[in-house]
Amino acid sequence: MILGLLKEHGDETRVALLPEIVQNLIEQKVEIFVEQSAGETAFAPDEAYREAGAKIVSRKEVFDKAEVLLQIQPPSEEDVNNIKDSQVWISAFNPLWETDLVKQFREKKITTFSLDSIPRSTRAQAMDILSSMATVAGYKAVLEAALELPTFFPMFMTAAGTIRPANVLILGAGVAGLQAIATARKLGAQVYVFDVRSAVKEEVQSLGGKFVEVEGATEDKAAGGYAVEQTEEYKKKQQEAIDAQAIKSNVIICTAQIPGRKAPLLVAKDTVEKMKEGSVIIDLAASTGGNCELTENNKTVTFQGKTIIGQSNYPAKTPLDASRMFGKNVFNFLKLIIGEGGTLNLNFDDDIVKGTCITHKGELYNERVKSVIENN
Repeated sequence: MILGLLKEHGDETRVALLPEIVQNLIEQKVEIFVEQSAGETAFAPDEAYREAGAKIVSRKEVFDKAEVLLQIQPPSEEDVNNIKDSQVWISAFNPLWETDLVKQFREKKITTFSLDSIPRSTRAQAMDILSSMATVAGYKAVLEAALELPTFFPMFMTAAGTIRPANVLILGAGVAGLQAIATARKLGAQVYVFDVRSAVKEEVQSLGGKFVEVEGATEDKAAGGYAVEQTEEYKKKQQEAIDAQAIKSNVIICTAQIPGRKAPLLVAKDTVEKMKEGSVIIDLAASTGGNCELTENNKTVTFQGKTIIGQSNYPAKTPLDASRMFGKNVFNFLKLIIGEGGTLNLNFDDDIVKGTCITHKGELYNERVKSVIENN
């Protein structure tokens, strides 16, 4: 088969495959077409792809000849119009949220795989782009907070007196939150962590964080490790606990999201008003509404001396290693759909292939996406 690697649009600086992974695919007898300058912003020049065995072509030629089209970001409207029903589109297009795009794919009978829908199972860990990119986001968010903060992160004992360490509150202890804990602790901050899932308490403590406990949370083992919607009574207790900790914090890192839903509002405007001047809020849930009431996606807001940064794509600020991690995840997934002699083999008997497939021949394949679309 011919796999076409597309250049990203907008502010995206990553690339779905670096030359090192292209070489691995060619060893699997897959022919690779790379759009000209696709890896330029990830420090992967066209010559490196040529040396790996790929063919450098125009975007039009990729769409004309490739059986499989690959990029990180969702397709533009123009791309959707150019995809043929005989082709396979692979990207991370957040199908639980971008339901209109899913409907377009279904109507055009395009076969699509969304890499952010890979089932969360032990076998699928090597393909889990969400965990890989969340690791980058959690790390980068803390570094940006440290740069923006008008005080130090660690405690300093100096001749001029003692500098107290920064208080950091992390909302959500998923992969991004755990990486944020580790990074903030390495920088010497005191770290407090809130999560509705009591099962993460031990992980938080093992990294040196202090778990902010609120009793009465609803947990669902079927949610694949994600947080779920909570009762109004719990939300009230949750808000009180977060408010009490937030007003003592210098930094808040927001990472809490619920798949297919607007991000839970955890930091109200009233809370921000009570925070110390110079405080910094980094909101990684900005693209789905944000955990902070004042968050604006891809913008930095200043409110009463506090800085609120809405940033949902920190991996694009670390393009080389983020591309390396993403590409390795993609390669591990692609191996499931590469048959003998490098042919395309869509084996829907494989639970990972079926779970990652969103649309095929005019049908919805992913059960969660199907449920969201049919119930709206």
